[in-house]
Amino acid sequence: MFVDIVNIYIKAGNGGNGAVSFHREKYVAAGGPDGGNGGKGSDIVFVADDNLSTLIDFRYKKKYIAPDGEKGGANRKTGKSAEPTVIRVPRGTLVKDADTGRILADISDDEPVVVAKGGNGGKGNMNFATATRQIPKFAKPGYPGEEYNVTLELKLLADVGLVGFPNVGKSTFISVVSAAKPKIANYHFTTITPVLGVVSLGEKSFVVADIPGLIEGASGGAGLGHEFLRHVERCRMIVHVVDVSGTEGRDPQEDFEKINFELKNFSEDIASRPQIVVMNKVDLASEEQVESFRKFIEDKGLPCFSCCAAAARGTDDVIKYIAAMLDKLPPVKRYEIEPLTQVELDEKELKKKRFTITKEDGIYIVEAPFLVPILQTVNMDDYESLQYFQRVLRFSGIIDKLEEMGIQENDTVSIYDFEFDYMR
Repeated sequence: MFVDIVNIYIKAGNGGNGAVSFHREKYVAAGGPDGGNGGKGSDIVFVADDNLSTLIDFRYKKKYIAPDGEKGGANRKTGKSAEPTVIRVPRGTLVKDADTGRILADISDDEPVVVAKGGNGGKGNMNFATATRQIPKFAKPGYPGEEYNVTLELKLLADVGLVGFPNVGKSTFISVVSAAKPKIANYHFTTITPVLGVVSLGEKSFVVADIPGLIEGASGGAGLGHEFLRHVERCRMIVHVVDVSGTEGRDPQEDFEKINFELKNFSEDIASRPQIVVMNKVDLASEEQVESFRKFIEDKGLPCFSCCAAAARGTDDVIKYIAAMLDKLPPVKRYEIEPLTQVELDEKELKKKRFTITKEDGIYIVEAPFLVPILQTVNMDDYESLQYFQRVLRFSGIIDKLEEMGIQENDTVSIYDFEFDYMR
């Protein structure tokens, strides 16, 4: 099964928590704090794999959660950082933020691309010792890794896109000019998935993509073509194959206009690509049909070639012309990563500090996911550690919100498993 678009969830690893530890060694008095820092969480890395040609594997595994970094240890030991989590995709896959549509990566080269960064490790208590605070009993939690709902969209990397109505001979053409072996039969939609073929011409070579037959209305969702028009987006040029004989009962000129309308309706950029027209099945057409269609195309300023793909006649001229054109055209399209806007950056920062406060039976209940790792590293029986936690509540805006809601002295505040009485 050919699958070229899927949605998955990715979550990079969290950083390991910093450690709370004090040096204990015979004959060493007052060894002091020696809790080490946590290790970095695992990055999620996308890599192009030429052994893959479809995204079908992602139909069955939708969540990719990378491991966290190890927590810090005693004797100033830094926790081990987690190895990158590698996700292999077909070359030409775009990774998009499913919520915003922003392009996170174009996996077209051999270089691995980090899409979600692992969180940095938290600092151990050895970092918080000062002249006035010599025995800090708290450490910082690791930072959370990035997470995204992403859309994987495969856009084939091909120099040339073959387009045309069903059964005009595109599959036969690509089987003759390359080593590709598409299914060929005398009925519509024989090809139901895009086929890539490498064409060699002396020392030159280029990739041709046979796009499954388009029909009228394809850009709006009709037939199979709308599912595969995206694979023409990277092509450097279009080869429009037309059944000039009209054996299907269609008018070749109308076929040409309809396909170009669908290309333009799908993307103005695609419609503006250099295009040549190949009149196929000339052996079944009259001389008048061939010359009439040739004049129609040349009046539009487009190159027009005659061929009989089934007999491999005229295909060499087409290939030589394509190779000469490609020498003058820009390389296959690559998509630039789209950076976050300032609004999105601000929203991302706010999300890290988001919280809700509700009042039930006189108790103020605080829900704040960012506080969970902090609570795990704070010693509430230690005065300095408690002061640190109070500063977090103040700087995050939780105290201000409680006061805005009318909290009074000795009212109870509940934050997950931790409860305390509010004091001004």
